[in-house]
Amino acid sequence: VLQLHRSRCFSPLSSSLSSFSPILTKTREDLINCERIIVKLGSAVVTRENGDGLALGRLASVIEQISELHYAGKEVILVSSGAVAFGRQRLINQLLMGQSVRQTLRDINKHQLVINPRACAGAGQSGLMSLYEAMFAQYGIPCAQVLITKPDFTQADSRRMLQATLNDLLSMNIVPILNENDVVSANEVSDTKYGRINLSDNDSFAAALSVELDVDLLILLSNVDGIFTGPPEDPGSRLIETFNPQSMMEVKFGEKSSVGRGGMASKCTAAMWAVENSVSVVIANGMSRSSTITDIVAGKKVGTYFSLETSDGPSMETQAHMARLGGRALAALSADNRAKIVTNLAELLIKESDSILNANTLDLEAAKGVLSDHNIARLKLTLDKLKTVSDGLQLIAKSAHSTTDQVVRRMMIAEDMLLEQKTVPIGVLLVIFESRPDALPQVAALSIASGNGLLLKGGKEAWHTNRVLFNLVQRALQEFCPPTAIQLVSSREEVSDLLKMSQFIDLVIPRGSSQLVKNIQDAAGSIPVMGHAEGICHVYIDKDCDKDKARRITIDAKCDYPAACNAMETLLIHKSHMNGSFFQTLIEDLKQSNVKVNVGPRLSMLLPVSPKPLETFEVEFGSLECNVEVVDSLQDAVQHIHTYGSGHTDTIVTEDKQAAKEFQNSVDSACVFVNCSTRFSDGYRFGLGAEVGISTSRIHARGPVGIQGLLTTKWVLAGDGQTVYEFTAGSKRKEFIFQSLPIDEPVESSFVEEEIEDVEEEVEETIEDTTS
Repeated sequence: VLQLHRSRCFSPLSSSLSSFSPILTKTREDLINCERIIVKLGSAVVTRENGDGLALGRLASVIEQISELHYAGKEVILVSSGAVAFGRQRLINQLLMGQSVRQTLRDINKHQLVINPRACAGAGQSGLMSLYEAMFAQYGIPCAQVLITKPDFTQADSRRMLQATLNDLLSMNIVPILNENDVVSANEVSDTKYGRINLSDNDSFAAALSVELDVDLLILLSNVDGIFTGPPEDPGSRLIETFNPQSMMEVKFGEKSSVGRGGMASKCTAAMWAVENSVSVVIANGMSRSSTITDIVAGKKVGTYFSLETSDGPSMETQAHMARLGGRALAALSADNRAKIVTNLAELLIKESDSILNANTLDLEAAKGVLSDHNIARLKLTLDKLKTVSDGLQLIAKSAHSTTDQVVRRMMIAEDMLLEQKTVPIGVLLVIFESRPDALPQVAALSIASGNGLLLKGGKEAWHTNRVLFNLVQRALQEFCPPTAIQLVSSREEVSDLLKMSQFIDLVIPRGSSQLVKNIQDAAGSIPVMGHAEGICHVYIDKDCDKDKARRITIDAKCDYPAACNAMETLLIHKSHMNGSFFQTLIEDLKQSNVKVNVGPRLSMLLPVSPKPLETFEVEFGSLECNVEVVDSLQDAVQHIHTYGSGHTDTIVTEDKQAAKEFQNSVDSACVFVNCSTRFSDGYRFGLGAEVGISTSRIHARGPVGIQGLLTTKWVLAGDGQTVYEFTAGSKRKEFIFQSLPIDEPVESSFVEEEIEDVEEEVEETIEDTTS
């Protein structure tokens, strides 16, 4: 058969003459387009931990995944180790069967038996292939064994024949299974050169083969998760998710696996050479997941992805680590200095307003026809909006003096034992926001004032605006603190990958659509999430209301900023208003404001001519649209809010003080108002300066979250050599006194003063180290 499928010419050191070109990938997401794939199984993946015999469970998983790719139209070539291990098991059993009882007892430890690896390979090749044939047969896929040696790559005729054979097999939907012919190969490390690599193991053979066959993707499976900065067992080692030429300088390789002839150094060399020749490469763990191969091809973040593209900046993990260190330096600053940073940022927003608005114009132009109208409204900045943000930052600066290191409880628990509970920063915040560039300086200011490190992940739709605003934050920081305390994550990593960094991130705050918030809450795992899934806010017009107030509040709550989470989505009207003209006037007000009105089922039955009733009240429109429903009483309105609301903000319009009090006490939402618009549910309008978001959670913070919501506490106990034993035993047992002390009167303690001086010196050293 003469090259029926994808005919290619072999030339290891020159460009391919084939008309088919490999698919070039720049990111993991591109891997889904790969068509021809080599999967190389390392010895550690194929064999048992003791080196004798095959790990059948892992092999079964690999075969299942390759079969899935095969039926998805991918061409898959399997490069497998394992013949030596399989043959060793066979030969050991054969030797033990032929020994006397005395010899068997003497050699009971099978690993004391020394068997030539070439003999093991000879005994294991047929058995290994039979096993693969049986496994692939379960999926109706034929396979074929191809044994290769170094001359198959170094001799032109042999290369040409190998290429023709493999292309023929692939054209007939047969999975080729390749292995170095260890029966005739030398055991020592070879110095046979192929391009820039030594043909010394199956890693180098797989890399050479991937280049010769114009393979799109080479997957090297081993017993570790990928390439680490050091030996994986070292505490300081971290996984390198994207490996480029710069990465080689920061990697320290450990010892190779106890089985096989390769190692991580060999894999890296082979992988980088393959990447240089237009083959995408991923090194991953083939032992820990049941979907490693298919996940890699799907573009998921598994293992180490090799790329020639150098990074524009530090990795996401490095940024998070720098935010941790920089945040500690920020927390150590005096309140005055933190306030100065925020004030500087507020002034820069006005001073650099032209640059900000020009960048915002670029984002708005790119968003036309892509984003919805209400998202474009969120994206757009104006000079008035910048002035409002700047004013809010000035308020935050003033409140910076009452944030960290504030004593909230003080007690003398025993003689010479002073216990204090003090406010401290939470640590490192991850704030994810979309289409809201004004959130960047607001959140940055709140983090600075509260002494928290910060990771900002903005939406790509505001890329230009966020870049300019972030640079202003860096300028404001640099005079007092390492700018690394606040990081803008601009890499391509998915939000789900950010949420895996629980070792760096202490709190996640999503700001954006309800779908974004839901996705974050579902994926956050062990990291707490502060936010609200939806902003389904209600305005209830009571029977005893001021009708003029009701009209103004309704229009403002819906139309002032429809895209905001505190905009009204459902209007509830007491049934008594259906008898006069007020109801019709209110509906006309909404229609004249271009609001689309959806009629509830109970209201629908009261109207002489009614459109089709709405299907659900549980919707956040974020636009000029709302639901309208009639209720029988205040209690009926409260029940409706509890059934369909999101616990965000709800308001009553009434002149009945008792009804107002009952409404406030009964409605279980973060914000409950009387005779005012739901739009007042905002950090700036609450005097907080700004907010990192609005929380509907019942733990830690609720409603608009300002500086206080970004603080936690720690307990500080100062003693004088006391032990617990002294309070539990003996005739002179000490007693607890638990005496509460005023929190606004400092307690004299020379020991505490000395401790504070020591801490200040340590902080200064930390700032110097972090800056360097």
